[in-house]
Amino acid sequence: MSKLPNVTASIFSVMSQLANQHGAINLSQGFPNFPVDEHLLELSRQLQRENIHQYTPMAGLPSLLEKIAALTFKNYLRKVNPATEMLITAGATQGIFTAIATFIGKDDEVLILDPSYDSYEPSVLVAGGTPVRISLNDDYSPNFNRIEQALTSKTKMIIINNPHNPTGKTWNVADFESLETILEKHPKVLVLADEVYEFISFLHPHISFHTRTKLVKRTIIASSFGKSLHVTGWKVGYLIAPENLMDEIKKVHQFLVFSVNSFSQHAISAYLDVVDFGAISKMYLEKRDLFQNLIKDSRFELLPCEGTYFQVVNYKNISSANDVDFAKELITKHGVAAIPISVFYNDATDRHMLRFCFAKTNETLIAAAEKLNRI
Repeated sequence: MSKLPNVTASIFSVMSQLANQHGAINLSQGFPNFPVDEHLLELSRQLQRENIHQYTPMAGLPSLLEKIAALTFKNYLRKVNPATEMLITAGATQGIFTAIATFIGKDDEVLILDPSYDSYEPSVLVAGGTPVRISLNDDYSPNFNRIEQALTSKTKMIIINNPHNPTGKTWNVADFESLETILEKHPKVLVLADEVYEFISFLHPHISFHTRTKLVKRTIIASSFGKSLHVTGWKVGYLIAPENLMDEIKKVHQFLVFSVNSFSQHAISAYLDVVDFGAISKMYLEKRDLFQNLIKDSRFELLPCEGTYFQVVNYKNISSANDVDFAKELITKHGVAAIPISVFYNDATDRHMLRFCFAKTNETLIAAAEKLNRI
């Protein structure tokens, strides 16, 4: 008996495979195609011959935990105890899965805001819970009337993704205040905050759950060095949560992966002494602006991109085909791969939207734009 009978190959794998078959420019999967910072590579070369290749402590390399705590205080003025409130995970996705597995059981409901990252629902289902999918507004802002109506005595958790994948939308202060007002009536509901794009925010500085005093004591925050430092293949993320929640998460984590690979933890720990996250955000802003300027005169309609490294476009002026079919046509006929937005909805809502990843070299973006402008 399958716990995930409806799960097939992910759209990311399907589109990337199709792109490879047709030699298309791949702007579908969310990973950079440019080199890692040479400083990080040099640190890695220096470290590889040192005695760092055995297990780290289960919760993570102590020096890395301490530096994350310092980073959290620097950015959000939140004091976090590295020993009791933090956990290094094998990527943020493993952290999210572990948090859900820890607190969700049979008959527990988890609110998921659509369009949503594709790992949330399977994690809830494997844990035995019930995912409750709630559509965002047409501009991808949260619809708090729908959220409030969906809350029941069975609701155990709500998952918030900010900045938002796949749409690039970010939450503002009013959004947080609305959520706080609603959850004040439901004190037992936990918040799982997916903030993996926290250092890639353009419209205004990222507003984190770290700063929300009314909610922080019941919030588990997931972050990603893979996204922040464009080393997605290293699969290193981390969770921050109050001690009473983290104690339980660690119990599950130790039997899932025990500890994350030691080399990456040591390298990232050393790199945090010199990396400039502001420069990373600026670099992605320049790429966003370049890509937008390159295709602004195309037949695609650009939606606002407030954060992440994803640009959503509407193709209604080009085709009436559904977004999955059009995305495949874009690869086979025009040589560019994108992700259709409908796959991020439980009900496959199709508004003729595609997601392009602009975490690519400028040469790649220019070549892709030339193809898109000819459509």
